[in-house]
Amino acid sequence: MTNVLAATHPEGTVYGEIGDATVPLRFSASPEALSEEYTALRERAAVIDLGGHRLIEITGPAAVEFAQRVLARDVEYLTSDRCMMSLVLDEDGRIVDQVIAFGREDGILLESSCGAGARLLEHLRARNDEGAEIADRSEDLAIVGLEGPYAWGVVGRLIDAELASLPFESVAEATWDGVDVVFARTGFTGEYGYQMIVPRESAPGLWSLSVEHARPAGQEALELAMLEVRQPMPRHEATPGASVIEIGANWLVDITKESFVGREAVLEAFESGAGRSTVGFTCAVGVPAPGTRLMAGDQVIGEVVHAVHSVGLNATLGLARVDRDLAAAGLELSAGGVGVTTLTSPYIVPKSWSVPII
Repeated sequence: MTNVLAATHPEGTVYGEIGDATVPLRFSASPEALSEEYTALRERAAVIDLGGHRLIEITGPAAVEFAQRVLARDVEYLTSDRCMMSLVLDEDGRIVDQVIAFGREDGILLESSCGAGARLLEHLRARNDEGAEIADRSEDLAIVGLEGPYAWGVVGRLIDAELASLPFESVAEATWDGVDVVFARTGFTGEYGYQMIVPRESAPGLWSLSVEHARPAGQEALELAMLEVRQPMPRHEATPGASVIEIGANWLVDITKESFVGREAVLEAFESGAGRSTVGFTCAVGVPAPGTRLMAGDQVIGEVVHAVHSVGLNATLGLARVDRDLAAAGLELSAGGVGVTTLTSPYIVPKSWSVPII
């Protein structure tokens, strides 16, 4: 998927392929880039290129009925001033994608996770028994994100200060530079978060103005901050055979819904009590690769799912899938011969939790 903002990115931007998207990993090749972008996100305000997130519109008389069946949370009464995060599952209860669903007057607008839009679109079209109209809007719409403890101040300088204090998961119609903006209070990192959906041709101008007030942060800083508050990242966590319960993303599923794709499999996993759980861990040296065995003495109790170096902790931070009765904080274990300690989330307390919107 072509990134409409690429021409506005600074020289030296480091790109990477995630699924079907090419995205900025860091906005500089400097060794300090990740640390600086992360610090902006956690301490001040960061502007985020969400061009790797595809927008898919579901309309027509059967739109809500179809969306209600394919989304794992209840969207039957999702109004145009609200949005919510949900999983999309296959029939076996495996994660297809983690989406944000926006209520619209004539249907539902879905925002995919980074690089997962093509897979999501294929999944939706293959299960469209209701005859809903499904359109990829990514060729005419783009998303710019703002996150950070002082992101609310940037909102005021860009559009309207009153938008900054919208309740979480609220959506408002706004205008910027004469164009319509779908403005949402969202967030991936635990900090104050906002999204602006604008016509694709207007996105470069909005981005250029945004970077006058906030530092660009790439996918690496964003995903690190997401990990620190245990925001699910299916591309790292949805390992083969792992259920929604094992991943710890069951809060994105409404099991009280009468029917949705994958419900029976999720219910079975929930009621069985079997399987493993995901727990955070840290270690002082090394970054163990996914699949590295997690040991309690000479006993294998699980394996590493995902790990990175955390700027905030100045140590390794990762996730491991372990036997369910060992999913606790404060355990001293080892991975690849290195001692690790299990943690309780959030692993970093977001500054926004103590910074009021003025």
